[in-house]
Amino acid sequence: MENLNLERPLAFFDLETTGVNVATDRIVEISVLKVFPDQSKNTFTEKVNPGMPIPQQSTDVHGISDADVADCPTFAELAPALAEFIADCDLAGFNSNRFDIPLLYEEFLRAGVDIDFKNRRFIDVQNIFHKMEQRTLKAAYKFYCEKDLENAHSAEADIKATYEVLLAQISRYPDLQNDIKYLAEFSTQRQFADLMGRIGYNDKGEEVFTFGKHANKPVEQVFETEASYYDWMMKGDFPLSTKKLITEIKERMMANKMKALESKFKQPGQ
Repeated sequence: MENLNLERPLAFFDLETTGVNVATDRIVEISVLKVFPDQSKNTFTEKVNPGMPIPQQSTDVHGISDADVADCPTFAELAPALAEFIADCDLAGFNSNRFDIPLLYEEFLRAGVDIDFKNRRFIDVQNIFHKMEQRTLKAAYKFYCEKDLENAHSAEADIKATYEVLLAQISRYPDLQNDIKYLAEFSTQRQFADLMGRIGYNDKGEEVFTFGKHANKPVEQVFETEASYYDWMMKGDFPLSTKKLITEIKERMMANKMKALESKFKQPGQ
């Protein structure tokens, strides 16, 4: 298998969690495999005290119980070191665009660490796999690497398998360019304004809602005609990342109104 063609480090990461709700569930284990442009690697793996009970159905999947994390650090305690570890990285994972990246960002916001994800490229190995073969991580590992995945749903085992699968995908498909920008674009199903896909874009580049009664309507238009919708979202069970975005849009609208008023009342010659 050929090496990844990297301009900056690429961080493969996987989360084990209390559940699958980005707005309410928490991380119980995180593992990050940081691959540098010279192909050297560094790993960050920690169990995390989620500050809430781990449901039995989640423990049945990843094997991590309340007792296992009772004496572990909280995410807030790990956040500064983790933010520094991935500060210069693009991000990669398996189903990471839809779950791991939004939940990781949510945890950073809860911890008061406003980490910037806007200028990073996201590579979702699952999306590449589904576009090419339509399978799961275990099947992908068997198909591409001809090996059985031991300790599935162990975060570190999963990220190592994901890393090997991406290398194998690049080797297998001549059309799959060994370029992080290309891989990020190829593994993205649709461009969204927020990480959870609640806000998308229309063909004019305007932010639009992707759900509910205002689906496909511009966010600014809705907030202008139905101001209470913003308040409803802020009080609702939406991820902090989505609330942060709609607040930025609301503030942008206010700033534009102020500029328009200043321009209107500005005296000639001033």
